[in-house]
Amino acid sequence: MAVKTISFNRKAYHDYTIDESIEAGIVLSGTEIKSLRAGKVSLAQSFAKPEKGELWLLNAYIAPYDAGNRYNHEPTRPRKLLLHRDEISILAGKATEKRFTLVPIRLYLKKGFAKVELGLAKGKKLYDKRQVIAQRQTKREIERTLKMHRAKL
Repeated sequence: MAVKTISFNRKAYHDYTIDESIEAGIVLSGTEIKSLRAGKVSLAQSFAKPEKGELWLLNAYIAPYDAGNRYNHEPTRPRKLLLHRDEISILAGKATEKRFTLVPIRLYLKKGFAKVELGLAKGKKLYDKRQVIAQRQTKREIERTLKMHRAKL
């Protein structure tokens, strides 16, 4: 089972705490799959939203295909996500009831099909982000001092 990651949303882990993730298929049209295979995708400002029993990926940027003609796709059009009906209702309930956001974490190809990993996320406050950065810096300093101590031995 070959999985090729096309795009990874690094801002998702910086701006949100991800509680759980789920895999969803994505409906693409025309030249979108060619642009996707070329890696011309950005998930930076995108999110998923439930509407009328369906799940939609909004603001995901897939660049127009260079060799496309007048039937080329619109870069930021809404794209339908493919999940089972009960999965959509559970995600929609959590998104509205518990104030979660559905954030795409990564976009990848699996067995030739385009898939999106969605994360059920809660927004971080500014002090949470600062705390994570401080923890990362102290961890680096500890590793650095241990490495220097081992080098002396």
